[in-house]
Amino acid sequence: MRAVLAAALALAIAPGGFTVADLAARVSAMPGHDGYTIRNAAYDLRKLRGKHLADKPGRTRRYLISPGAARIISALLTLRDQVIAPLLAGVADPRLRRTPATGPTSTGHYQALRLEMMALFAGIGIACG
Repeated sequence: MRAVLAAALALAIAPGGFTVADLAARVSAMPGHDGYTIRNAAYDLRKLRGKHLADKPGRTRRYLISPGAARIISALLTLRDQVIAPLLAGVADPRLRRTPATGPTSTGHYQALRLEMMALFAGIGIACG
C-alpha cells in the first residue's frame, strides 16, 4: 500500500487526473512490484476512495487526488519513512547506543521513544532483537 500511496501522490499533479492504468504502470515500475496489475490498481483505488483519499468525479475513468488528500498521503509516507521505520529499527537492536554530543535535538526524543517502545514490547511479550 505504501507503493500505491507514493504512486498516487506522484500522479496527483496530473492536470486531468490519472487512470487505473497510469497507477498500475507507476507502481509496477517500482522495484519489487513486478506483478502489480491493473486489477490490483483498481482494487487499491477503491480502498483509497473509501478512505476519501482519491475521488472519481462523475462517470469518468479518471481519478483525482485533492490537495488535502495529498497532504495526508505525504504525511503518512513521511511518518512511515522518517519516524516509524527508524524507531522500529532501533527497537530491534536491544543494545543502548551512546547519543552523539552534537546533532539534532530530536536525537534525545528518538532515544526516549526507543526505550519506551522496548518497555512496551517487553510488557506485552514481544521479543526485541
